Amino acid sequence: MPVLRTKGFMKEHSRVRKIAFVGDHLPRKCGIATFTSDLLAAVASAHPLSQCFCVSVNDIKGGYEYPEVVRFEIEEQDLSSYQRAADFLNISNVDIVCLQHEFGIFGGPAGGHILALLRELRMPVITTLHTVLRGPKADQRRVMQELISLSTRVVTMTERGRQMLEEIYHAPPAKIDLIPHGIPDVGFVDPTYFKDQFGVEGRVVLLTFGLLSPNKGIEYVLNALPSILAEFPDVVYIVLGATHPNELRHHGEAYRLSLELLAKKNKIEKSVIFYNQFVDLENLKEFIGAADLYITPYLNEAQITSGTLAYTFGAGKAIVSTPYWHAAELLAEDRGVLVPFADATSIAQEVIGLLRDDTRRHFMRKNAYRIGREMIWSNVAQQYMRTFELSRLEGEPLSRKSLATKTLDQKPRELPELKLSHICGMTDSTGVFQHAVFSVPNFSEGYCTDDNARAFILAVMLGELGEESECLLGMANTCAGFLYHAFDLKTKRFHNHMSFDRRWLDEQGSEDCQGRALWALGVGVGRSSSRNFQMMAGQLFALALPAFTEFTSPRAWAFGLIGIHEYLRRLSGDSVVNQTREILSTRLMELFETHARPDWRWFEDELSYDNAKLAHALILSGRATGQQAVFERGLDALRWLTELQMSEKGHFRPIGSNGFYRRGGTRANFDQQPIEAHATVSACLEAYRATSDAWWYEQAQRAFDWFIGWNDLGLELYSPETGGCRDGLHVDRVNGNQGAESTLACLLSLAEMRLAQNMLTSFRAPIAVGV
Repeated sequence: MPVLRTKGFMKEHSRVRKIAFVGDHLPRKCGIATFTSDLLAAVASAHPLSQCFCVSVNDIKGGYEYPEVVRFEIEEQDLSSYQRAADFLNISNVDIVCLQHEFGIFGGPAGGHILALLRELRMPVITTLHTVLRGPKADQRRVMQELISLSTRVVTMTERGRQMLEEIYHAPPAKIDLIPHGIPDVGFVDPTYFKDQFGVEGRVVLLTFGLLSPNKGIEYVLNALPSILAEFPDVVYIVLGATHPNELRHHGEAYRLSLELLAKKNKIEKSVIFYNQFVDLENLKEFIGAADLYITPYLNEAQITSGTLAYTFGAGKAIVSTPYWHAAELLAEDRGVLVPFADATSIAQEVIGLLRDDTRRHFMRKNAYRIGREMIWSNVAQQYMRTFELSRLEGEPLSRKSLATKTLDQKPRELPELKLSHICGMTDSTGVFQHAVFSVPNFSEGYCTDDNARAFILAVMLGELGEESECLLGMANTCAGFLYHAFDLKTKRFHNHMSFDRRWLDEQGSEDCQGRALWALGVGVGRSSSRNFQMMAGQLFALALPAFTEFTSPRAWAFGLIGIHEYLRRLSGDSVVNQTREILSTRLMELFETHARPDWRWFEDELSYDNAKLAHALILSGRATGQQAVFERGLDALRWLTELQMSEKGHFRPIGSNGFYRRGGTRANFDQQPIEAHATVSACLEAYRATSDAWWYEQAQRAFDWFIGWNDLGLELYSPETGGCRDGLHVDRVNGNQGAESTLACLLSLAEMRLAQNMLTSFRAPIAVGV
């Protein structure tokens, strides 16, 4: 068994007086919460002179009814709450932070928000890694490598984990400690002692426990049971555990119900018991005690640690398991039995073999129990305390980190709070209303596909930010339904304008409308987490795409290219879509070559509306296809436009809609429209992601600041109370109406800025924004 490879420190000599455990905590229902709670309690018990408390992460609004030991709460998707937690830990004079890391419990790209907390800490950090990925994505690798860098020491629970940290993430070997997963201290008892509590006295008990989700593989045990029961009719299979909260949130009890139906189909209902509850430790020990065999039929090999496996192994149970990484290591050398993944026949054979061979089964039990003594929480707590002491000595220079506060140019710009009350009030069961009289929906103007497409894109983006509300889900469903209804199967085009009484007012929408609709569908395919949206959007995308090669509008091409880029995030092998991208990007390139001059770096002889989208489309397409000329042309055009739209005082001044700006003519400075600011924000952020040139981020921030008052009139357009946005700047005043186009342009800009800021803060120190 893996053990900590450091010399011991006597607990009476410990100078670690205050320890903060950062992770999840009970009563949240997840494995990390259980582990954090148990580890904290074990360390506090073993070292009563050390004050231990928890900083817990909430995945739901309002959090949980935590015990007093939880002193501070982090909102999973709120980046600023991680920074506040760092302030709290620094102010609290904590000696050691013990972080429990799992990608899925923290917000941001690949859970990167936690890095914003770690960067600000002035004390040593010990990070326990509950997941070590063999094939990480680029953002997961970046997060893991910086996590290792920011940690004084890292703890892994298996030898394989240690090897992967060194080989894949290049962690210094001397920085890694091996400490096994802790387990409760239980006696080695006959299972018969506990069986009458559960009404299974006289029966052979097979047990699987843990939060239920489809990757658990329970169905393969249910398919193995008929063969097992044929030889051992007294067998009963207990499946203990509530459905995982994430599974319950997205799919309800569908998986559990499918298992119950399978048991009925296999005619084994009398031999299967589902306990749909999250049991406390004392009850769990009794369930484990009643088991004759424990089965973990998990389907994912890349599981570096399993608390349920550790618990049952340490309690002295004979185990049949699939060979996920923790099981393959812990059950080697006949300490258990390994079976192939998703193989009901092998499960049946091995269970039957162990039930036939009492001698072998009891040898496994005794061997597991003996080895498990090293894993009981009191021993694990001592090993963690040794790591804490070693980290304190190694990390003492951190405690002298400067307390100087940051000047404004060193801090990430705080963005206004995102409010949805106005756009939700602009939405009914049909769709989003086009216009408003001040903040009141104007029913007489009806609806349009343009705005419902924008609203659907916003809903998906906010989903990426972790925003959840009935309003948001309802808006996403309504707008998706509007898009579906707007598509005419006969003409293969979208309608645009609909009256309040749900009559289409046009034969088909403009080419630009077709482009915005395709953009929304691409987002639905490539970025939505909803399988229903992916399927609906994908089918509609395939029907709408062929028309784009017939269009003549450059903006329709640009919107189409942006939609194609989003679609190909998920379905990159679609040859027809790739071919269409090549055709449309070539047309934009040819258009630029026709119209551009040394003093006019643009695609047309006039700058009109949604201008930055043309350059944005080339930046995306050129970067994705590796066509440097296309990419550079997009950057060239966007830089020219951005500099043209900068006022002499340094703020963003979009091309006005009262005349636009024709080459050789007089530029219109008013009316200034929110869609121009959004198009510029979006394009400049894409340029920043593509080049890592901070100048582009500054231009995106400059364009966004137009909404909040840094503009020609010095007036706010965004309402922080409702999330509404005024319809534009006139030469002498703000247009007081808050229509859908303007509001959505502002909300989309804010969502994109938040996504970009999350990535910046997660993966590196914030850039200075001196605009």
